Amino acid sequence: MKRDLRRLERVWRGARDGASRTSYRVFMKTYEMAVKAAKKSYFSASIASASSRPAQLFSIIRSLTSLEGQPNLNNNSTHSCEAFASFFAEKVLSLRHDLPANLDTIKELEAPRLSSGPVLDHFDRISPADVDRLLRAGKPTTCPLDPCPSWLIRACPDEVRAPLGDIINLSLGTGTFPGELKEAVVRPLLKKTSLDPLDLSNYRPVSNLPFLGKVIERAVAEQLGRFLDETSALDPFQSGFRAGHGTETALVALTDDLRRQLDRGGSGLLILLDLSAAFDMVDHELLDHRLADVGIQGTVLQWLRSFLSGRGQRVALGGELSSRHSLVCGVPQGAILSPMLFNIFMRPLAQLVRSFGLGCHQYADDTQLYLLMDGHPDSAPDTLMLGGCGWMVTWEPVEVKSFEDRGPLAGTGRYGIEGATPISCGGAISASTVR
Repeated sequence: MKRDLRRLERVWRGARDGASRTSYRVFMKTYEMAVKAAKKSYFSASIASASSRPAQLFSIIRSLTSLEGQPNLNNNSTHSCEAFASFFAEKVLSLRHDLPANLDTIKELEAPRLSSGPVLDHFDRISPADVDRLLRAGKPTTCPLDPCPSWLIRACPDEVRAPLGDIINLSLGTGTFPGELKEAVVRPLLKKTSLDPLDLSNYRPVSNLPFLGKVIERAVAEQLGRFLDETSALDPFQSGFRAGHGTETALVALTDDLRRQLDRGGSGLLILLDLSAAFDMVDHELLDHRLADVGIQGTVLQWLRSFLSGRGQRVALGGELSSRHSLVCGVPQGAILSPMLFNIFMRPLAQLVRSFGLGCHQYADDTQLYLLMDGHPDSAPDTLMLGGCGWMVTWEPVEVKSFEDRGPLAGTGRYGIEGATPISCGGAISASTVR
C-alpha cells in the first residue's frame, strides 16, 4: 500500500489536476486507517501474549505510554561520575549506620545453625547441553568490562562450549566465584522524568555485570531454585521473583482476605511497608545464617559466600569511570541470584508478623500487614505491639468515606509507629502521629 500511495502522489504532483488529487487523498486516508488497524492489532497481540508475564506486560505498557525519554547525562557537566559514585556508596553506609544491630539480631547470629530437613551441600556438574541452554537463556547484554561482546560468545557455541563448561564446573566444584566477575559498572538513571536532574537523590543506580558471571549465576540459580521449590523453603505468601507468582497473586490474595472479612460483617486494618534500599541493605552475616536455616550447606554455602564477598562498583558517565567503591553489604543489583537470595533473607519477617496474629503478604520488599477485626473499625485496638520488630503502632481514628458503599475495606485512621518512619495504612498518616 505504501508503494501505491507514493505512485499516486507522483501522479498528482505531475498532473496537478483535481482527479489525481482526489485519488491520492482518498487512498492516503485508506492507508492511514490500515496502518492504524495494523498497529492496534500488533499491540493488542503483544499485550495479550504477555498477560501472564507481569514484567513483560509492564514493559510494553511503559513503551506505549512514556512521553519523554531520559535526559542525556553525558552532556550534563553538573555531576561527575565520582559525585554519583560517592553518593550511592554513602547512602547505603548512612542507612546501615542508622540501623545498628539490636538484641534480637545478635541472638539470631549466636543461635546454633541446626537444619533437620533436606540439605543442599553440593552442585551437580554442568553438561555441554546445559552450557548451550545457559547461553541461550536471558538477554545478551554486554558489560563494559567484558573482553568481547556477549552476542559474539552466543554466536560461537561450538568454540566456547568446552572452555565455558570447564570454568562453570570449576567454580561450582571449588565453591569459588571468580573475583574478576564481581565488579559492576553502574549508570545513574533518573527515577522519573519530572524530577529535578540536578538532585542526586533523584537517581537510582542501574548495575551492569559481566556476561560470564551471569552465565555462572544462572547455573547456580537453576539448582538453588529447584531445591527451594522442592523443600517449600520460601514463604508461601511471597509473590516476588517466583515462577507462577506475581503482582496479581499478591493483590488477589490480599483483596480476597479483606473482602471475605467484610462479607462476615467485620473490617480490616491494612498497613503497607516499603523498605528503603532493600536490596542494598541485606546484611551478609544474617543472610549466611538464614541460608543455613533453609538447608544450604557445604560447597553451596561456600560458593554463595564467595559470590557476595569482595564486590565493588564503579559509575560510568560521559565516557569516564569513577574510582572503585567496595560493597560491604547488600545483594548485587542486576544479578540473577539476588532476588532469590533476597527472598530467603526476608523469610523470617512474615513468620514474625504472623506470630503476632497479623496477616502478611509480600512482593519482594513490599510488605502488606493486615489485621482482621470483628465489627466496626472502632473495635481496632489502641495499640499494636510488634515486639520482635521493635515497633509500637498506635491508632487514632479519623473519618473517611466508605468503599463502594460497603463500608471501609480497610481500617480507617492514622497510625503512629514508634521506631519507624511514617507509612500509609488504611487512611492517612503524617509525621505528627509518629511517637
